[in-house]
Amino acid sequence: MPLLDQVLEKNPQTVKIVFKNFPIRSHKFAFKAAVAALAADRQGKFWEFHDELFKNHKNLNEKKIEEIASQLKLNKAKFEKDREDPLLLEKVKHDFNEGIKAGVNAVPMVFVNGRKLKKRSLQGFQELIDKELNTLKIKK
Repeated sequence: MPLLDQVLEKNPQTVKIVFKNFPIRSHKFAFKAAVAALAADRQGKFWEFHDELFKNHKNLNEKKIEEIASQLKLNKAKFEKDREDPLLLEKVKHDFNEGIKAGVNAVPMVFVNGRKLKKRSLQGFQELIDKELNTLKIKK
């Protein structure tokens, strides 16, 4: 089971996952890939699309994006139209700018209540979650 799923399973009442786009500047196709994932989200396939993007990060291009969309059985016309939607372009830009302000300098990066996670393990997550819950005086 993926680590984030384990964290959610262990903390169902106190943890929620918020995903923000941070297309790294050194990857020439990262911005387009982020927008494509948001377009896939409009068809309920964000995480599936996202996971395929990360699996294929070294060979992302227009053809690979189309292959992933086809593999996930997305409505091609809707997907292509949504990829051109200015709202999605602005969402990626907004997320990126928030990431810069938060100190993101690599991906993936995880924060728990605004604090950068240093130990990327179930134990590391839980320690930081428990610390934040204690600070907020919230019971698990």
